[in-house]
Amino acid sequence: MVYPIVKYGDPVLEREAETVTDFDDPELHKLLEDMFESMYAAKGVGLAAPQIGIARKIAVIDCSNGQNPAEKLVLINPQVVKVEGKQVGEEGCLSIPGFREQVKRGKRVTVRAQNAKGEPFEMTGEDLLARAFQHETDHLYGRLYISHISALKRDLIRRKVKKLARAGEWA
Repeated sequence: MVYPIVKYGDPVLEREAETVTDFDDPELHKLLEDMFESMYAAKGVGLAAPQIGIARKIAVIDCSNGQNPAEKLVLINPQVVKVEGKQVGEEGCLSIPGFREQVKRGKRVTVRAQNAKGEPFEMTGEDLLARAFQHETDHLYGRLYISHISALKRDLIRRKVKKLARAGEWA
């Protein structure tokens, strides 16, 4: 099932999600499948559960856009544990469609998480994967990429979104 993407302005995007504790729940595995399907349908590289209105610490990532099944990652209850170097690159968000900004992120990032079975693991990613780790983990703690840009640019995006909402073009 493809879920609609929740847009900026929805409170679920700006609060910390709940920790996942039940890994035997068959609904969890269905949700993970649906999240990948929803991410691919939206042409994204990553998707966090709050972006589909579910306030749980779950994210899926696939930097291959579905081309390489080995690159599909499930991160449950992730935490960024190490950040090395810096990269600046254009970043967007499925929840803030039509907007992209230059964002400074770590170049090499290690994340500690649990897989779909609840087994803990650590993984290090570089470049796009490092950016995705940081972006999706931020979502699970109520932060959006626009919190990493200047207050002036953030305010400009907020005003444009409010204008779109008033025109009925942001729902």
